[in-house]
Parts: sequence; structure tokens; C-alpha cells
Amino acid sequence: MGKKIAVVVTNLFEDSEYTEPVKAFKEAGHSIVTIEKEKGIKVKGKQGESTITIDASIDEVTEDAFDALLIPGGFSPDILRADDRFVAFAKAFADAKKTIMAICHGPQLLINAGVLKGRDVTGYKSIAVDLRNAGANFYDQEVVVCGGNLVTSRTPDDLPAFNRESLNVLT
Repeated sequence: MGKKIAVVVTNLFEDSEYTEPVKAFKEAGHSIVTIEKEKGIKVKGKQGESTITIDASIDEVTEDAFDALLIPGGFSPDILRADDRFVAFAKAFADAKKTIMAICHGPQLLINAGVLKGRDVTGYKSIAVDLRNAGANFYDQEVVVCGGNLVTSRTPDDLPAFNRESLNVLT
């Protein structure tokens, strides 16, 4: 049976870091719910290749309605981490030990949630110091899986490994 995956996303997300995992997850039978500040709005990727119509407002969802969380990169996670509702949402997934998949700048939201201490992660090279300062063990490799429920990758080039390991964790 497919898992229900929450995707927190806003304008300036990295297009392929949303489209490719979502395509792989849907093909594997999982369902996707996009979440932003306002239901029904359209958000655009930073490359201008993708537009997403948001399924739900952050105010109308809770972590317990989902099996996993996807945080695409780009500027989106940096924008979202300024909003305590998204930080609390991500923290709730970590506290419940549910699957979290974050790529590129996606771990920025997890830094603000304070859930990376002692965790093995990777991310875009410009946030490596931030990840270490948050107490994470940073590895410069295409994908890192920690504890069977946290999957992180560095860049769009790592998407094949990110999708593979994310799908493994979701089964």
C-alpha cells in the first residue's frame, strides 16, 4: 500500500528536486500532498520549468495525517524556515520518527527545527557549516540515509541516488 507524502514547498523551489522525486513516488504508488501557506495558490520553481498548485494550507494539516515528508531544495526551504508553522511541522515528523527526505537546501528547515543533532546528513555545500553547527555529522556524498528514516542529498545531480534511497526507505 502506498504512503501519503507531505511536500512543503513555496516559490523558488528547485524544479527537478520536486518533479523527479514526485514522479518516482507516484509511479511507486505513493500519494503526494503539497503544502504551503495558502491552499489553491500556484508556486513557481526557480528555473521557471514548474508550477505547482498547492493542495493544502499549513494551517489545515498535521503530521499524523502523513507517512513521510519531502523537502525539495532551492530557495523554498530558506523561505519556509522563517515561518514557525513549517518548522513545527518538520519537527513533528522527526519527533514521530517518520521518514523525512530533504535534498540540497532542504535540510535548512530541519536545522531550524533543531532535529539534526547527532544525525548523519548531507546537503548543498554552502550549508555544510550550518549543518555541522546544528550538531549533524556532515558527509559530502550523493546520498546519506540515517536511522532508516532520514534521506538527504546534495544537488539535482544526486537525484537518481536520492530517489532510489527514498523509495527504499518508503517500502
